[in-house]
Amino acid sequence: MKNYDLITIIGPTASGKTAFACHLAHTLHTEIISGDSRQIYRSMDIGTGKDLSDYVINGKNIPYHLIDIREAGDKYNIFEYQHDFYNVYTEIKNRDKLPILCGGSGLYVESVLRGYSLVNVPENKELRSKYADYSLQALTEILESYKTLHNKTDVDTAQRAIRAIEIEEYKKAHPLEQNEFPPLNSLVIGVDIDRELRRKKISKRLKARLEDGMIEEIKDILSQGVKPDDLIYYGLEYKYVTLYVLGQLSYEDMYSQLEIAIHQFAKRQMTFFRKMEKDGVKINWIEAAEDRALVKQQAFDLATPYFNLK
Repeated sequence: MKNYDLITIIGPTASGKTAFACHLAHTLHTEIISGDSRQIYRSMDIGTGKDLSDYVINGKNIPYHLIDIREAGDKYNIFEYQHDFYNVYTEIKNRDKLPILCGGSGLYVESVLRGYSLVNVPENKELRSKYADYSLQALTEILESYKTLHNKTDVDTAQRAIRAIEIEEYKKAHPLEQNEFPPLNSLVIGVDIDRELRRKKISKRLKARLEDGMIEEIKDILSQGVKPDDLIYYGLEYKYVTLYVLGQLSYEDMYSQLEIAIHQFAKRQMTFFRKMEKDGVKINWIEAAEDRALVKQQAFDLATPYFNLK
């Protein structure tokens, strides 16, 4: 086995990266660490596309981590993820296994690959009060004065934008000195998918999720006392469906706006992955496959030269 610390599987939404990662984990007899920023929340199953059935290969359960670890409505950040990741990563390595990191949340993935130096930024009540009545456009302009906005999810809602400003203001006052965690030497595999096929899969999957009860899932979460703004904060499905449940969007507007937003999100994911490449992360791209037998063969074929399989 080559001297890798980790295998990383990335790709845009609807590319089939989870299925590929599970087949690879089965082939290598190892475990998966999720790199998805929303699948950490319990009860948020349909909207986040957990697809836990993918984690069963030939009747064998593939162990997974960092899924369903927090309650819906909680605020979780990249600092917490980095620490949770390293705890799980160390446990798996201590079992003499090579972990597989799988996810489409680029910042989460890059934070552990490159060993980001991060701090847990506390709430700044004075700053939040100051910007409470600002429009999203005004908040976006303020945030742009701190940095170039590569990640547009920072300005998806006013709440997110204020948090992003809060972080930037804290970083300005508290310069980071050194990395707490080292970068990892990872074999990085990107699951690419034809743009038109990706669009078709996204549209088909959105229809299926709505038919499978995504609206009911969100109504149930709200009935448990989670505030609407806290669900909207998570973006995409949880933003638009919550607005529909609140009566602020018609079903047709919810559907069309959400579909557009998911397509835009997938495009941003690919842009981020290409930026990772420009910044020095070598990504070995493979073509997405829909046939499960082909996915299994892809996983075996890719692993063989790296890990001396027979």
